[in-house]
Parts: sequence; C-alpha cells; structure tokens
Amino acid sequence: MSSANQHNTIFLTPEEDERMRKTLKGRLQKCQVLAGQPRVPGDPNSRLNQVATASLLSDIAAAPDPWLKAQNGQPDAIVAFVVGYPYPPCTVLLQDLQPMDLSDLRMDTHHRGRVLTVRRVTPVVKLVAFSWTVVQEESSGEMERLEVLLHKSKHGEDILETGSIFVVKEPYFTLNDQGEPTLRIDHPSDLVCTDFLRADSSDFSTKEVGDSQSAFSATTPTALTAKTAREYKEDGNAALKQQALLLAHANYTQGLQLVTKDSAVKEELACDLFRNRAHINLVLNRLDEAKADALASLTGLEDQKHKELDSKAYFRAGCAAHNLGDFQEAKRFFEEHQKLTPGDKHAAALLRKTESRLKEQASGMYDFKKIKVSLAMGRPRVDAASFTLNTKVGESPGHGRGLFATRDMAFGEIILCEKPFCVIWGSEDEALTAMTYDGRDDKIRVFPAGLCKAVVQKLLDNPSQVEKVMDLYGDYSGIGKQIIMEDSGPVIDTFQVYDIVARNAFGPGPVYTGRNDGGEDEGVRKASAGLWIIASYINHSCIPNAKKEYMGDLMVLRATRPISAGEEITHSYDKSSDYDARNAALMKTWGFTCTCALCIAEKADGPALRKKRYELESEANALVERDEAARAKRLSILKARRLDQSINSTYDDKIYNGLPRMALLKIQKWLAEATTR
Repeated sequence: MSSANQHNTIFLTPEEDERMRKTLKGRLQKCQVLAGQPRVPGDPNSRLNQVATASLLSDIAAAPDPWLKAQNGQPDAIVAFVVGYPYPPCTVLLQDLQPMDLSDLRMDTHHRGRVLTVRRVTPVVKLVAFSWTVVQEESSGEMERLEVLLHKSKHGEDILETGSIFVVKEPYFTLNDQGEPTLRIDHPSDLVCTDFLRADSSDFSTKEVGDSQSAFSATTPTALTAKTAREYKEDGNAALKQQALLLAHANYTQGLQLVTKDSAVKEELACDLFRNRAHINLVLNRLDEAKADALASLTGLEDQKHKELDSKAYFRAGCAAHNLGDFQEAKRFFEEHQKLTPGDKHAAALLRKTESRLKEQASGMYDFKKIKVSLAMGRPRVDAASFTLNTKVGESPGHGRGLFATRDMAFGEIILCEKPFCVIWGSEDEALTAMTYDGRDDKIRVFPAGLCKAVVQKLLDNPSQVEKVMDLYGDYSGIGKQIIMEDSGPVIDTFQVYDIVARNAFGPGPVYTGRNDGGEDEGVRKASAGLWIIASYINHSCIPNAKKEYMGDLMVLRATRPISAGEEITHSYDKSSDYDARNAALMKTWGFTCTCALCIAEKADGPALRKKRYELESEANALVERDEAARAKRLSILKARRLDQSINSTYDDKIYNGLPRMALLKIQKWLAEATTR
C-alpha cells in the first residue's frame, strides 16, 4: 500500500519481529503435524466456561486478543494474525452438499463437498480481528468452537448474532492462534444463518452459561405462527421505525416470497414490498438490489396516487444508480421522476447534480473551489465523477498491465481524476490497521484490514462491481473475476481480496479539513486507506511522469512533464532517496525490484558510495529540520552549501546526466529559500 503519512510507520525490533513470527508460525506448524487426524471431542462444560471467562474479560477490556504493542510505548496496539495459506470458498450449491456430523471432522482439513448444521448455544465473544461462540450438534449434543475471522460483521451486526442455527459449508476444522480446535470461517458465504428472525440475545442474561442444557434453550427460537404477506409488510415497517434494518429487510423479503407463491394476493402489495425494500437497500448501500427493487415496484398506473408511488420508485432507482456511478442511468430515472411529480425540488436538485457529474466525466473540468469548501465543512467523500478518458489500460512489457495516455498532455495537466471504489478514513470506526504474517513468503506486513473488510462487504452487497475489482492484480488468483452466485448470494474469496488490497491500496493520508494543519492526526491503529480501480493499474517508476494528490477521496493525477499519446503513465510508489531502503520496500510490499534508469545508476555506485551519500544526506536533512530557511544564519548557509557540494560529488556527471539526484532535493530546496531571503 502506498502511504502518504510517514507517522503511521510501524517499527519492529529484531526481537519483536522474531517473537511475532514465532508465535504466528507456530500455529501453522502444529496444523501440519495434526493434519488429517480425527477430531477429539472436548468437554462441553469446559467450552461453555471458556465463553463465560472470555465474555467477562471482554467486559473489562482485557480480552485475549493477539496484540502487538507499538515500539513507541503508546497505548495504541496493532492486531496481528496469519493470512496464509489461502484457500477458496465453497462454490457448490447447498442442495448438492452431503451432510456430515461433528464426529466426521478431521484436523486441519477442508471438508470439500460436505455441510454441517449446528446451533449456537452461547453468547458471542467479539474481539477486534474475530468473533467466536460455541455451537452444538442437535443429534449428538456434542459441542465445538466456531470462529469467524475478520469478516465477522454485516452492516454493524455480528454475523454470529444474526441467528442461532447455522449451516457451515465445506467446514474447515483447524487450530486457532491460541492452539485450540475450532471451526474456522474465512469466507462469509461459507456460513449461512437459517433463522428468519434473530434470537433475542437478551435471553442469555437469564441463563447459567455453565449449564449446557439451559444454554441450548436460550437460543431456541419461539415457534413462529404462519403469517400473511401483509403481516410481514407491517412487521417490516415496525422494524424500520426501530432502525432494525436487517430485520425489516428480512420481513419484506418473506412477504415477497409469499406474494409470488399466492396468486390471490394483490399485485399492489408486491409493489409496496419492493418499494419499501428498495428504501432499506439504499440505506444499507445494497445499490444493485435497491435499483432492481425500485424498478420492480413500478405500477404504471395513471391515477395520482400511483403516479406518486412510481415517482418515489424512480427517485430511489436514481439514487442507487447515482451512487453506483451510473450517472447516465441516474439522469434517466430522475427525469422520469420529474415527469410524474414536477414540483419535487429535491429531485430537481439531484438531477442537476447528476448532469454536473456527466460533464465532469466527459470533460475533466471540476469546480475545485467548491470541492474544497465541501472538505472544509467536514465532508471528505466528494460528490464528483471519475474522469478517465485520457487513459486506457494496456500491456506494459515486463510489468504486466499498465495505464497509457490516449493523447498528448502538457506539464501540470490533469491525467485523470478518480473516485475510489472504497475508502476508509482513520477517523471512522471501520478503520483498522493490522500486522499480518503471510505463510507463503514468511513476511510480516502492515495491512489495512478495515479497508479489506469494507471492500468484501461492498462486493457482497453489489455483485455488479465484482468483476472490475477482482480484475486487479493479486498474487493469489482465487476463484477468478467472474461473479459466482449461490443460494445465499454472491461468493467472495476473501483471500483474493486481501491480496488485491495489499498490492493496490493507497494511503491518502488524513482527512483534509480546510485548515493549514494538513489534516486530522491519525493513530497507528487507524490509518486512512482506499482502493482506486483505474489508478491501481499505474506502474511504478523512480523517475515518474505523474504525481497524485487528494481532495478528500477524489484522487487527482497530474503530469509532471509533457506526456505523449501512447506513453505509459507512471508514479512513484516509494519516494525514498535511499536506493537500498526503496527497493527493499518495493520488494516487500509490491513484490518487484525496480529497474528504471535511476535504480540502474544507483545500483552501479556500489554499497560503499551509497552509504557515504546516505550519511551526508542525513546530515543535510538534520540541518534542514533544525534551521528554518527563512531565518537561516550565514554560518548555516555556508554549511549547507558545503554539504550540497559533498553530496553532489558522489554523483558521476556522465552516469547521472538527465537523472534526478534524489539526495540533493531537500538541501537544495532549503538553500533556494534561504538565499532568496
């Protein structure tokens, strides 16, 4: 991930690195030893007591979450977990899977082609990187631990708390990081809640967790009486008033299923249910379904009542299309809305906004002054369109795919402006930075886990966006880029998303506030990160022809020199002037060694000359940081000039002809400011 904020850098001593590596590798090694061995049933009371203890510790903020303390001694800490080895999600329909029992489980095994049905019998223990509970098999009464890793929530609700009866598709039985046997869920689609209504979690407070029988009854749902479609609609409306959005969605969905089965039910009720569910989907950011529901609710009737209802449907379809970036379609829906209710000023304003987005998309002309005013008002997610007509994706010899200019561009000209597919700001609750150990290459990395979670959720909610995200580069190809739909919705390979985010995410830095302080401070645990699709195709060069900046979540890429049509667009992933540090970072984060002209020249200098240059540069940088240029004394200026000459002498004029001399940039800028004064 390309970072814009060096304050979020995490330093590990060799001892900390080794301790973390040893801890996280330990689980993988134990799993290899135990792989294929039969499951050993645990003591039910022991498992239930574990939940009681963990819940108590969690309540007093001392949960046994695997944290790694930052070296600077701050109270901030970084959650650490293993990401290798990846495995694909189940892509088999539920009806084609063969049932299995807990007794059939084998250690560290993916039970392909099988399915396990269990009931949750304890409260859910919720930690930063995962949630877990104890589940029971109804036929045998045996219990086992069930964990959902990272992607553990859905629209603010913990997945394990959305019901009591779960179907685990192709169960993965393994050891967790604490060495305990567990059913592990990495892919959300591998866990299906079969409850329609959530069990009331408040029931747990009246049960004794140490008593397995009472814990079992705590999650047994009350028998549901048969309801009509109209009753489901009324229950959905009541849930909506209480802001229980997922429950409202479930009620409307159940009502629609009855409508489609009962031809005697009036079609108007179906339209009401679709229209109401469209509203819920808009709030939940399920934009694909929101648009489809809104259009399905259209009656086409000419009386005033139904015109107003259809107008509302077009409005919701327009909002969904606008938020998906389909501005031409959004314009059409808003125009239909205006035809039916021409006096609606709010919709007229949205139509004007949509027309402005279409102009931005076609011309690349933006009202940056207005955007900055919006940022100053605390709205970092800019209402703007992406402009990409100056570029196209193509093959870059030796570098996979890259981004190329479609026309000549002058110095300073906008190459592209792009809105992100997804961005999480450090000030938001969803932000989470993690340390990951990847078993594939034995490396520890800093990773924007919060962004990864948000990308997975957005793809689950909007399958139309899957192909363009999964087309991005990642080391693990997973299940490919084509959308796979199953009984419970789309299948997303979370390991595939992990690799895509790790290789393509950008760190935009803290939110711009409009003040002169550069933005809000970010803690080490919560750095801003985002995924910009088109910009992800831009390859690295240490002598790039483009430079990016951010206005809120709008990335603006400008030419740093004249660019010819057909030329590849490049920017710098790492701007370090230290050749060795720069290439180490490029290899660790992006998996390649740079072979640009500058790197070839610096490599030829040899380690001794590079070390001498680095020491001189460090001395010069210390002077720059210590002495303000505007108030520099003559002695400091003389010393700066001597350092400038010494650093410059480490560069061979012939070899570096036409190449930037990176170690001189800061000291020469300081000298220019000081001598101008």
